[in-house]
Amino acid sequence: MQYQDYYSTLGVDKGATATEIQRSYRKLARTYHPDINKDPEAESRFKEIGEAYEVLKDPEKRTKYDRYGSAWNSAQSTGATPPGWDDFRFDFGPRGGVGFDFDQGASGFSSFFDMLFGGRADNRGWGPSPSSGPRRGTDHESRLKVRLEETAHGGQRRISLTDPQTGGKRTLEVKIPKGVREGRKIRLRGKGGQGINGGEAGDLLLHIEIEPHPHFRVDGADLHSYLEVSPSVAALGGRVEVLVLDGSTTVKLPPGSSSGRKIRLRGKGLPLRPSEESSECGDLYAEVRIMVPQELTKEEKKLFEQLAESSGNASGR
Repeated sequence: MQYQDYYSTLGVDKGATATEIQRSYRKLARTYHPDINKDPEAESRFKEIGEAYEVLKDPEKRTKYDRYGSAWNSAQSTGATPPGWDDFRFDFGPRGGVGFDFDQGASGFSSFFDMLFGGRADNRGWGPSPSSGPRRGTDHESRLKVRLEETAHGGQRRISLTDPQTGGKRTLEVKIPKGVREGRKIRLRGKGGQGINGGEAGDLLLHIEIEPHPHFRVDGADLHSYLEVSPSVAALGGRVEVLVLDGSTTVKLPPGSSSGRKIRLRGKGLPLRPSEESSECGDLYAEVRIMVPQELTKEEKKLFEQLAESSGNASGR
């Protein structure tokens, strides 16, 4: 069993503040999270980072680690029991080797961690005898892609995930809040890693990603789309049909509308805030696009030629 330098694992000095430790942990956890980093060594590194943070974030554990951690490193080298270690029992084997033999993975942490904070001893009785207390399970994270309609109205979704602890599949019912935004998180309490020694289970955090929509672009609570009209409708104006999230509606297009003009439909965007009670929504902006037929009938061609001639734009002039 080897000494674990938790300060080195998190890349901080021994005198680092709690804020510095937390900041470093979050940065490293994002870098080595197995869902993000596909390197074969990432998961092992992620667990080491989590173990180091578990100790250094807790003032009591950190004090105990600072007192005994380096002394344990010395004991491995010299075979001598360090001062202040009377509450632990050692069995020094040949050539000063330390005879600890812990169950690997008994608590989800390394045997060094279990030795310091109350892990399970093997059947020979070496190591600390008290069992570790309840420990909360780890939080798990995943991504959840939602449709724009689900963002606008909320909904219920059944999802299947792979449990990182067991590798097995599990199915969960997820309520998607009305007005949820890209980058927000849905927290499913108690759906993360299993607790240890009766500890409560961790949570499952679902990072929201909004799927691209074939007709709408999202800008905060506003939606943007295109309104395709014929040259005659653009010139003369009239009633036109505009697509909205829950169907379509009819609006009046003013005469002389050029391409690029935007028609504003108030309240036809997304909810302004994630709330089931809120009825306030952003707006929908439909940008006019004048569409010319690729193939003209004889009558259409004749009419366009007459229009061009009356406008002084006849071909050849």
